[in-house]
Amino acid sequence: MLLPQHFEQKIGFTTLREQLEANCLSALGRQYVARMEFQTRHEPLLKLLQQADEFAYLLRAGADFPASHYHDTQAHLKRAALPGAYLDVTAFFELKMSLRTIRQALTFFSDADPSLYPTLRLLGIGIQVDRNLLAAMDKVVDDEGAVRDDASPLLRQIRQELIARQGQLRKQIAGILRHAKNEGWIPGDAEPTIRGGRLVLPVIAEHKRKVKGLIHDESASGQTVYIEPEAVFELNNDIKDLDNAFHRELIRILTALTDHLRPHIPDLRKAYGYLGLIDFIRAKARLAVTLDCRLPLLHNKPLLKWEKVRHPLLQLAFAQHKRDNGDPREVVPLDLELNAEQRILVISGPNAGGKSVSLKTVGLVQFMLQMGLLIPCADNSEAGIFEDIFLDIGDEQSLENDLSTYSSHLLAMKQFMLLAGKKSLVLIDEFGTGTEPSLGGAIAEAVLDELNKTRVFGVITTHYTNLKNFAERTPHLVNGAMRYDPEKLQPLYRLEVGKPGSSFAIEIARKIGLPKEVVERATQLVGKDKIRYDRLLEGLEKEKTELETRTAEAAKAEKRLKRAAQEYQDLKQHLEDTKLETLRTAKQQAKALLVNTNQQIEATIGEIRRGNADKEVNKAAREKLETFVRQELQIEPPKPKATRERAVAGALLPGDKVALFGQDGYGEVVSVKGQTAEVMFGGMKTLTKLSQLEKLGRAEIREREQAAKTTKSRLSGGSSGGGGNGVNITDRMAGFSPTLDLRGERAEDALTKTMSFVDDAVMLGMPEVKFLHGRGNGVLRQVVRDYLRSQRAVASVADEHADRGGDGVTIAVLK
Repeated sequence: MLLPQHFEQKIGFTTLREQLEANCLSALGRQYVARMEFQTRHEPLLKLLQQADEFAYLLRAGADFPASHYHDTQAHLKRAALPGAYLDVTAFFELKMSLRTIRQALTFFSDADPSLYPTLRLLGIGIQVDRNLLAAMDKVVDDEGAVRDDASPLLRQIRQELIARQGQLRKQIAGILRHAKNEGWIPGDAEPTIRGGRLVLPVIAEHKRKVKGLIHDESASGQTVYIEPEAVFELNNDIKDLDNAFHRELIRILTALTDHLRPHIPDLRKAYGYLGLIDFIRAKARLAVTLDCRLPLLHNKPLLKWEKVRHPLLQLAFAQHKRDNGDPREVVPLDLELNAEQRILVISGPNAGGKSVSLKTVGLVQFMLQMGLLIPCADNSEAGIFEDIFLDIGDEQSLENDLSTYSSHLLAMKQFMLLAGKKSLVLIDEFGTGTEPSLGGAIAEAVLDELNKTRVFGVITTHYTNLKNFAERTPHLVNGAMRYDPEKLQPLYRLEVGKPGSSFAIEIARKIGLPKEVVERATQLVGKDKIRYDRLLEGLEKEKTELETRTAEAAKAEKRLKRAAQEYQDLKQHLEDTKLETLRTAKQQAKALLVNTNQQIEATIGEIRRGNADKEVNKAAREKLETFVRQELQIEPPKPKATRERAVAGALLPGDKVALFGQDGYGEVVSVKGQTAEVMFGGMKTLTKLSQLEKLGRAEIREREQAAKTTKSRLSGGSSGGGGNGVNITDRMAGFSPTLDLRGERAEDALTKTMSFVDDAVMLGMPEVKFLHGRGNGVLRQVVRDYLRSQRAVASVADEHADRGGDGVTIAVLK
């Protein structure tokens, strides 16, 4: 049971329901959102939560799950169920694409590791999408929603004849148009148009008798009449007849296809129920990812044991504010526990300190959980199930029912005491307010005592001291305080369980500058005991704050000490490892050198012996030995290798000399925009990603120029065709065009050229390339786009702007 009747609006869940609806991809999913209900049984609720948790894992892992064509086809299926009816092309396109999505979803879960999505896999049991039905629809309607030319032999024949007649008509009408323009009967910029399904010419009204033909229409001003020339009557008639025949054949095909579909309607209804459910679960998972929600350990009993739980609406509001204004505000999380020994939490503290937000967090998060949504909390949180949630918050006064604010609160208390039980969660904000404090506090204490006897669970906020004292001395009740900085008089929005909080009313009044005599008079009226009590709480708050500060500083110092000790140990281990490796390498080199030296000495001795003490032979042998010693034993340390870093945004300026990373040639930067630079290589400007460039100094430029001269001198005849990599890459850039014209090519040749063109573009670092394939029958466009979408180096594929070719040109953005 939920109280009051407009519980969702009071607690703020309507905003989350709207968020879920916005996350849905179809009306099918939104229907499930509208049917969400408060769950009180453990098994069904756990299943709902596990489904959302598994899908949230799927989204966080970036899995390739189908996220398009979630069409609601209920109206189409209803029409198709009528004998003799047929569906139009649009309906079959939506059916085909959405059924393909259903099959892809079923395949995704069946092919995945069985341990990853066990509950989502079970949803697909019994769902069937007939392959033959999909194939039949695909034969008629393509993936763009158009009727295929080969839907039937007759349809192909009619379309071919129609295209031929339309070509003849355009040719004849073009001749008539040229003659009429030359005679001045038609404006110079006019073109043929369609009226009543027939091709006509826009003729100036005063010359309408000069063009023989039938007048179909005139402009609103009457200055232009639309005439069908007499010479094209027969062609227009033929085209109209062919068009009618085309539609007759299309209706016959659609009727047959609808008849094929009709026996499958019961299975299709189940399949679309599955699609809507998947859409709904996906929407819940997207909300969970947005709010960083988790699945707590769910118990089949009333329990709250939350760690770092956050108010979801505050989290959404802060995130939006950060996107709009860059304000990095974060929701302060709460740690909260209600169990059989500590059932009711009484929260006190200053105004605007977060008491009401804490209470609303409990109500909204628990309601989210029992509506089947994951909750924004830490991983090791635990939760239970309540049969009722009773809420009394805000002003419920009613002029119609003659209820004051306090009367409405009393009426709510009456309902709570009558209906609440040991599995109820009671949430009361500003308990006892609305009437004289002494009387209101007394009634509130009596009601709280009665609720405690009923063994309810609850969270209550109050300023009344008698309720704080009652919670301190009564079993199963516990005080909680919203933390406050007594020096700055600012709320910290942190809940601390175990002690009551002060309202800090006198201190806040003094801080904001209320007249001193007023504050002193208020202090006298309150009484010494109350002031002593509040000052004790204030002192405890100060000590708590100071202790937390010192503890945090000590923890930081300890962390720094541990890090320094670890760095010392790592450095020591590195030195030991380096020393051992150096010694091992030196020994190996010495051993090899010793072997070589011995061999050289033995060879020298052998030469001297063979020379029979000949002075010249002995001298030559000694010189050879001395050369060996000088070359082999006097080892110089290797020169450090120069390392270059790849260029980044801001590191290059126009005029800088750069080279493609790993290449020998170089060029000059013309301009830099974002992560892309325009570079002049030889006489060719090209766009190149910064990550593929390295900046060169003067010495490096001289080295490259000298290397280039050396390379050219080695080439036979001074040919540039066999140079190094730098020459080749520069030549290729100079000759590379970012646009590939495929018009008129056969599909196989176009694919071969596209593959080679994309490889060159990727190697040269081109950010974007274009493919001119025209519209035609769409074969070239399909071949090119299928290949581009299969390449990892291609980031996106799209049509060119309508003014520059539209879908007759494909643009590919490279990574």
